[in-house]
Amino acid sequence: MTVSPSAFIKGAGSLLAGLGVTIRAFFQPVVTSQYPRQLLNISPRFRSHTKLVADRDNPDKNACTACQICVKACPSGSIVSVDGEKREGEKRKTGTSYILDFTTCSQCGICVEVCPYDALDFSADFNLVGYKREDFHFDLVREFGKRKKTS
Repeated sequence: MTVSPSAFIKGAGSLLAGLGVTIRAFFQPVVTSQYPRQLLNISPRFRSHTKLVADRDNPDKNACTACQICVKACPSGSIVSVDGEKREGEKRKTGTSYILDFTTCSQCGICVEVCPYDALDFSADFNLVGYKREDFHFDLVREFGKRKKTS
């Protein structure tokens, strides 16, 4: 089997180009992060599951009015149910339950865009862990309450 000189030169050039990339990467600083102890900086545009936002007039309650527009707009059917009740002394309904199935969510953002009260936004939870699907079924009203207690 004979190799033509042009094929040999072409192969050697390709080998040198690959070695050049490797050598340049070898002398660059290491970018390893010790993850559990050192958290990574998340991009401000990162999208995780949706979260409920506080009402502008009353920061202790969520802004959801259980209008069901997000349920109808969700192409994945990830928003399982949104329930609300009209409380005494308030002008509109208040969301009491907002069940999100994050296992089927495509993170398209349509629910955030169509909400007329700006009650939804994306959370920055990037390290979600669970052993079963039910661990990713979120009640956003309950999570809103937990966030309010810790802040």
